[in-house]
Amino acid sequence: MTRVEQKINKERQLLKELIDKMFEIAGHNLKFEDVEGRKDNWFQQHTMTETQNEEWKEWGTKLLAKKRRYGKKLADREMRMLDLYCGLKISNPNP
Repeated sequence: MTRVEQKINKERQLLKELIDKMFEIAGHNLKFEDVEGRKDNWFQQHTMTETQNEEWKEWGTKLLAKKRRYGKKLADREMRMLDLYCGLKISNPNP
């Protein structure tokens, strides 16, 4: 396996860990493999509360800071971008 393939595999594993945790926190019985490669808006078909979303972003920020050796600010920005890209729809904006 080349260095590029290793890096891609490592990034895929990190994304898998983040998406799996998102589904776990939201209470959905889904995994990364269930949505991988789908072209539809799968992230809008499932919901999570604003509190669950914040919990996921906090957890993911810590994970990114640890695994990628990011500072808190950069890890937080990366999680917010991931949330915009494939975060679940917020079902209850004002809990």
